[in-house]
Amino acid sequence: MNTTRKYWLDTMLKIVDPFLDALSRDCLRKEMPIECKYEIEVCQKVTYLEGFGRILVGMAPWIGSKATGEEEKLRQKYAALVRKCLSVAVDPNANDKMNFSELFQPIVDAAFLAEGILRAPHELWDPLDDITKERLLNAMRETRTRRPSRNNWLLFSAMIECLLHYAKASDWDPMRIDYALLKHSEWYKGDGWYGDGNDFHFDYYNSFVIQPMLLDVITEVKDEQYKEWAGYEAAAWKRASHYATHQEHLISPEGTYPLIGRSLAYRFGAFHVLAMAAYHHKLEDGIAPAQVRCALTAVMKNMMAFDNMFDENGWLQIGVCGHQPDMGEEYISTGSLYLCSEVFLPLGLSEDDPFWSDADMDWTMKSLWKGNNHKCEHALYE
Repeated sequence: MNTTRKYWLDTMLKIVDPFLDALSRDCLRKEMPIECKYEIEVCQKVTYLEGFGRILVGMAPWIGSKATGEEEKLRQKYAALVRKCLSVAVDPNANDKMNFSELFQPIVDAAFLAEGILRAPHELWDPLDDITKERLLNAMRETRTRRPSRNNWLLFSAMIECLLHYAKASDWDPMRIDYALLKHSEWYKGDGWYGDGNDFHFDYYNSFVIQPMLLDVITEVKDEQYKEWAGYEAAAWKRASHYATHQEHLISPEGTYPLIGRSLAYRFGAFHVLAMAAYHHKLEDGIAPAQVRCALTAVMKNMMAFDNMFDENGWLQIGVCGHQPDMGEEYISTGSLYLCSEVFLPLGLSEDDPFWSDADMDWTMKSLWKGNNHKCEHALYE
């Protein structure tokens, strides 16, 4: 394993290990600290599913891949560990049985859980026993009792239905998917950016949620009989690839990026779209996989350099650069922070993929600020 890939893998496992270990032993509620801005009684009902779903959505491509040697042994170990966690999370007799039925937040994180499963279904769905599968599907159905907001939340309801669709459940609801796809096609603002609902927000939600989940929903249902669904795919990827270019350009020569907008405590999860475009080999011409690897590694190292990113037992703490509690909005809690795992999607690529095997190179801003010659960027026209 090359040194950069090892660094990525070690970093991911450092982040997720305390959570997955505790959940697999049915001890998550006992061992996980809760840092939050809102009422602790409310937080306790949602933060555990938040953490699990968010870990899974970033970790799943690696779990669903095939490696070699020691890495393959490690991958198989974690695949089994996550399957155990899935079983505990929906076991009605477990201490760590997770809440899917109360409050609105579980709609969000049931969707992340579903998305993670669908990113590695042959490891995280197909091998599950029938009881766990049925409990998971029933947990997803429990979220239908609340209506999502008319913004990026529509994608959460759609993603939940996608797991039911994959499982061939007879009651999967095409209307929840159709409405989400239709509204997001209306909310496209141009140049690779979507609004979060009708309004445009200059933040990282196009990356945290909107474009990756839109693409995963389309991927799951594009072969259904609804013709317009298949038609969304090409445009959605064209926009995501262009937005990924914007993301790459936001990374400074020093490996920092603008801390703009809400939910910054999700840290390098802000680069979900850039990581996803690299993972799916959908980077625009002029953006090489190696420069994305180098740029994201620089960002990762800058953030991981702050020892107080974690508490003394290895749990994430609220902040961007270390522990900065005031960076957490009222909806942020310890479980929320694990959305940082979204950056790790390229670990699902084999070690000989150009993302990992090509020589190091400067990313765009590092090269430009050395005085190197580059073409100017232009808007995306459709």
